[in-house]
Amino acid sequence: MIIPSLWFIAGLVALIGGAEILVRAVSKLALSIGISKLIIGLTVVAFGTSAPELAISIQAGIDGQTDLMLGNIIGSNISNTLLILGLAALFIPLKVNVSLIKIDVPIMIGITILVYILGYNGMITFWECLLLTFLLFCYLIYLARQGGKADFSKKEIPKKRFLSTIVNLALCIAGFALLILGARWLINSSLIFAEMAGISELVVGLTVVAIGTSLPEIVITLVAALKGERDIAIGGVIGSNILNLLAVLGVSGLFIPGAIPVQNILLEFDLIVLIIASFLCIPIFYTGHIISRLEGGLFLFLYFSYLFYLFLSSTDHDFLSVFTNIMIYFIFPVTLLTLIIVTFLEWKKRFRFRGFKQSNKE
Repeated sequence: MIIPSLWFIAGLVALIGGAEILVRAVSKLALSIGISKLIIGLTVVAFGTSAPELAISIQAGIDGQTDLMLGNIIGSNISNTLLILGLAALFIPLKVNVSLIKIDVPIMIGITILVYILGYNGMITFWECLLLTFLLFCYLIYLARQGGKADFSKKEIPKKRFLSTIVNLALCIAGFALLILGARWLINSSLIFAEMAGISELVVGLTVVAIGTSLPEIVITLVAALKGERDIAIGGVIGSNILNLLAVLGVSGLFIPGAIPVQNILLEFDLIVLIIASFLCIPIFYTGHIISRLEGGLFLFLYFSYLFYLFLSSTDHDFLSVFTNIMIYFIFPVTLLTLIIVTFLEWKKRFRFRGFKQSNKE
């Protein structure tokens, strides 16, 4: 028990350290060519923080542990949306860029639904993974064009230095190496824990590994939010969700011989939770273009309810049916109704404000 625990801790440290080194190094390289903070969040930070999921998924896929791979991807996206945004909003309300609401969040929702449709027949094939990889390139081309439109002052563009570029490239390589090692250690120790506790690979992937690989996002989002870099904070989370499905699932699926089996429980529950969590972003981001502490608390409540459900389900607890009924017939409807009312009031307020501005012009 002690040795697996040490390997598990070493894996987490390597993943977090590798992601931190990678994001810092790549951020400096990106800033040297002048890229907006939102684009940095959606690409550089998102790629860096999704690297643990990519490393673990490729390793798990090669080893034939596809349940762990899918659980890690879906679980990471759920924790990104509900846990990380919820935690960050509790510390400081997060201002949301309008571009995220209009473009990137709908893209995230569309890709999530697409993955659900692709896996509905119980498997995701090589060609479907190739489709996701193709969509990844389309999304990156779109972001590259958006980044090219940004206007920068000279103060925001660091001077290009050959030595610092070499150092940052070396740090990128070191970061990736730590991520790969950390992924291997984390997978092996997690499987030992699962065997000892009698828990399935899927549940381990949805919880322990998913939260573990989301730690870089948690740290970076909190630090960025506290420093006032809110575009980087929220952009990193939304970008990471998109890349987890397109890059992590799409690219890692290309390394797996045969199709990736999709368990019914993922289709019947976990992917549904992810789709609902993704849809929740639209009204919450829309209201005042900010995630308030109250809304952050709602995200956290839903996340811990999800974890509690997984615990009850994995242990076949008698309280499972009661808890499920409470969530389905009371909590979810009340939450949905509240969001509809708040969104309607926000829309009404903006409509009146536009009318007031127009009447003043006349």
